[in-house]
Amino acid sequence: MMETFRILAPLAWRNLWRNPRRTVITLIVVSVGLYSILFFAALIEAWADASRDRALNVMTGSGQIHTQGYADDPTIGQVFPQAGGELLAYLEGPEISGWAPRVRVPAVVQSEYRTMPLTLIGVNPTGEKAISIVPDGIVEGAYLSGPDDPTIFLGQSMVDRLKTRLGKRVIILAQNSDGTLAEQSFEVGGIYDGFSEIEDMLGFAGLETVQTLLGAEGQLSEIAYRVTDEARLDQVGHDLGQIIPELDVQSWKDLSPMAAMAEESMGVAVFIWLWVMFILMAFGIINTQLMAVFERVHEFGLLQALGMRPRMILLIVTLESSILVGIGTLMGIAGAVATIQAMSGGLDISFLAEGAAMAGVGQVLYLKLDWGQLIELSIIVWLLSVAVTYWPARKASKFSPVEAMAHVS
Repeated sequence: MMETFRILAPLAWRNLWRNPRRTVITLIVVSVGLYSILFFAALIEAWADASRDRALNVMTGSGQIHTQGYADDPTIGQVFPQAGGELLAYLEGPEISGWAPRVRVPAVVQSEYRTMPLTLIGVNPTGEKAISIVPDGIVEGAYLSGPDDPTIFLGQSMVDRLKTRLGKRVIILAQNSDGTLAEQSFEVGGIYDGFSEIEDMLGFAGLETVQTLLGAEGQLSEIAYRVTDEARLDQVGHDLGQIIPELDVQSWKDLSPMAAMAEESMGVAVFIWLWVMFILMAFGIINTQLMAVFERVHEFGLLQALGMRPRMILLIVTLESSILVGIGTLMGIAGAVATIQAMSGGLDISFLAEGAAMAGVGQVLYLKLDWGQLIELSIIVWLLSVAVTYWPARKASKFSPVEAMAHVS
């Protein structure tokens, strides 16, 4: 077999360049098709990663702990004691890279000019910086200094709607733990920007300050945590569920379904695009290969008359196609790798800023090379492309020597 290949390979290579124009067209079809598949796969993966990271980094973390009824009734009545004992030991252990205790309640914020709905969140600034990137979004003032900080940290959009500014005072009204209305004046100590999905929704204050305001000392609405190894996310959730069976432990996939859907649908989108591009490629490949076969009918008849068996005709035409598609595949890989590496520093999609925010991603996508996926998709495309050339190759092997010798191109 190797001897046959050694003899036929140079012949197949020379045959490819008997019609350079057709060969170049086929190379372009294969390389551009594969390039689009590989680049699209990298783009979709970057989009899914950005959506997931945005969900995790803004407020969600890898997962959260609440009371069983919190999702249906997120009020001050749905609280649980601060972490201690076995739960605290686990949160401080190697499986968790950071965690943040919070009190989160619906509230109303009043300025001199307007009254707006707000979700008030009491946080421990140290723990929050290990979970969220919101503290890094400061545009004016400063972030909270500690759990007893008496100031409030508001989004730029909320500040603009309230017609207030840094250093001014606003009044927060929220339901107390005993059902009465709690009220407290806060100075705007800091303003954050860059998170359009939460800027006009969330206001942050010190954890102890909010607990005192609501009469919920030592109580929490939620604990957000980040796992050390994302691959162990489900195991960590299971472990926490064993430690605190009375509470509800949810991963980011449950808390941010859009981000989870983006990650899960990535493979489906790539699969669909693969088949769309392959069908388009198949038409081009079959057309050019059939043209090549019908132009060489007389040649195939002569080869059979000289003693070459039909299966050798089939083999040589298939070998030509394999080499041609292989070169096109390598060209597509080279182009995709070069493009993805060139964009690894970030692809600016700020012109889609509003749509990107709605989809839960930032304004920059970071493409990366996934060599396993790249090789897998390239092999699939090569095999499928070679497979579609079987029909022209088989047609070439079916010509009878007499009919082929009499054929006029």
